[in-house]
Amino acid sequence: MQRKIIHIDCDCFYAAVEMRDFPHLLGKPVAVSGTSLRGVLSTCNYEARAFGLHSAMPTHKAVALCPHVILQPHRFDAYREASERIQAIFLQYTDTIEPLSLDEAFLDVTGSDLFSGSATLLAEHIRQQIEKEVGITVSAGIAPNKFLAKIASDWNKPNGSFTISPAHVERFVYQLPVKKIFGVGAKSAERLKQFGIETCSDLHGYSVTELINQFGKSGLRLYELSRGIDDRPVNNDRTRKSLSIEHTFNTNLPTLGACLGKLPNLYETLISRLKKKQDLGIRSLFMKIKYADFRQTTIERCLPLDSQSYQSLLLSALKDHHQPVRLMGLGVRFKDDDKNQLSLF
Repeated sequence: MQRKIIHIDCDCFYAAVEMRDFPHLLGKPVAVSGTSLRGVLSTCNYEARAFGLHSAMPTHKAVALCPHVILQPHRFDAYREASERIQAIFLQYTDTIEPLSLDEAFLDVTGSDLFSGSATLLAEHIRQQIEKEVGITVSAGIAPNKFLAKIASDWNKPNGSFTISPAHVERFVYQLPVKKIFGVGAKSAERLKQFGIETCSDLHGYSVTELINQFGKSGLRLYELSRGIDDRPVNNDRTRKSLSIEHTFNTNLPTLGACLGKLPNLYETLISRLKKKQDLGIRSLFMKIKYADFRQTTIERCLPLDSQSYQSLLLSALKDHHQPVRLMGLGVRFKDDDKNQLSLF
C-alpha cells in the first residue's frame, strides 16, 4: 500500500506561543532569545523576519537590524504544554507519530479512512483543529514519504499546506535544488556544485556507483532522494539520547573561581529537567564551554551524576585554555538500552 505521510510544522513556534499568551505582541516584531544581547535567537515571528532576523542569529545583531524588536525570554513550560496538546490532537487520528522536536512531527495516516481516505483533507482538518484548540497556526506537507512531506510542509508557510501526490513526485523532484536534500549543507552543496550538480535532475546523470565512489555512503542517499525515493517508516519508538542545558552569561567569566561559582545553579537546572526522565539510564556526563573568542570545547566522561563530577569536567575543560568563558553547558547521554536500568534518583 502506498504510504500517506503528513508532516506538521508549527509556524515560528516559540514566538507564536508568546503572541498567543501576550496579545499586545501581535503585529510587532518579536524574537525569543532571553533579554541578554549575548545570546542567539531561538526563533522570531514573520514581522521580525522581514528585517532579516532568523533563528540562531546573535541577539546583538538582531537588535542592530531591528532596533524595535521585542525580545521575549524563554518559557519552556508553556512551549511543552502547547506541544503536548498538539500531540494529543495527533493521537485522535493515528497512533503512528514520530515527533522530531516540540514543534514538528511526522504522522503516518496510510490506513485512515477519514475524509474518504484523503490525507490532504485530514491534514487540513488537523491544522484547523490545532489553531482552534491550541491557538497557534501550523503548516502541513502531505506526500508518499517522509522526505517529500517535510519539504512540502515548508512550501506554503506560514499557515498553509502542500500535497505531493504519487503521480507528481517525479515532476516535483526533478527541479528541486540539491540543498533541499536531507544532509546536504552549505559545504556539501558547494562540493556538488563543483561537479555541476545544483538540482536533483543534475544527479540523474550519475549512476549509484559513481555517486558512492564520489561521495561515500551518502552517495546512495543522493541517488535515492533525488528520485523521490525514501523508504524510511514513521518511527514512533524514538529514544532520547541526551539531555542538556546551557547558559550564556551577560559578562564573560574571567577566572576558574567565577566559573565554579556558576556551577550550582546550572546543576540544579539540569537535575530539575532530569526528574522527568527517571526511566532512562545515564551513560556519561558532558560539559560544553564557549570562550570569549567563540571557540568552544566539549568534555565527556563516564562519571557519577553529582556536582563534583561537573567540577572535574570544568577543570579539565579549562586546563589548557586561558580565555574568559561566555557560555557553560551541562548534559548527560543516556544508555542505548533502557532495559534493566537503575533510576536516576
